[in-house]
Amino acid sequence: MPEYVQQAMLFLQDRSTHALTSLVLLAVLFIPLERLCAAREQKIFREGFWTDLGFFLGQYLLFIALANFIIHLVIQPLASVSVLGQIHILFAQIPWGLQLVIALVLGDFVAYWAHRLQHRVDILWRFHAVHHSSHEVDWLAAHREHPLDGLYTQFMVNIPAIVCGFAFSEVMLLIFFRGLWAIFIHSNVRIKVGIFGYLLGSPHLHHWHHAKGRDVGNYANLAPWLDVVFGTHYAPEGEPEEMGLDEDYPTRYMAMLIKPFTKT
Repeated sequence: MPEYVQQAMLFLQDRSTHALTSLVLLAVLFIPLERLCAAREQKIFREGFWTDLGFFLGQYLLFIALANFIIHLVIQPLASVSVLGQIHILFAQIPWGLQLVIALVLGDFVAYWAHRLQHRVDILWRFHAVHHSSHEVDWLAAHREHPLDGLYTQFMVNIPAIVCGFAFSEVMLLIFFRGLWAIFIHSNVRIKVGIFGYLLGSPHLHHWHHAKGRDVGNYANLAPWLDVVFGTHYAPEGEPEEMGLDEDYPTRYMAMLIKPFTKT
């Protein structure tokens, strides 16, 4: 057997183990939470469940590894850019905890505007619409994301950390944290957070972001105060009556991957 075939098989075996382990851990964490604190009456095997499972497996088997590889390729050459090198030196003198806070705040700011652009710019919306095609949102629906849309999001939200000189392992830590947070805010959970709802994102706010339509508001997944500052905060009582798109949209995995490249 050729060496490259063996390497491919080992890669798939490793990714399969990672995908299965992640699926079990997330299911064990979120399914009971959604049963105990449900925001809406919704079945576990609800509409679109199997499609979203396909997106989950696609992400964990291939696309997450591909995104991480691309980010790694971006980080290495940036270290040799003289201006950025100076920024890295200055930033390294700051305590690591403060570095983390700065990277998160700057990342949230960039992610907010990048997300607004996904809803306003037609070419970006064509890919982002895949994510908004879910009529029922939960922890698994968080993974319904076109890989190019996901790559765009990961790159934009991590630009500040990369520019500031975070190591690849530190960027991966941020990606893990934001990924888990994204799953949480999509979950079918209603938790009262009071005034903290203006400081940290919540499922309630993000469910309204997924209300039927293209431009509802609540673009900051982690930091809703940005929506307050820029006038896009939207938090009615209760849950949206309808979620999803105003248009007919494919319901199968491969059709959704192809849809953004079609004219209609």
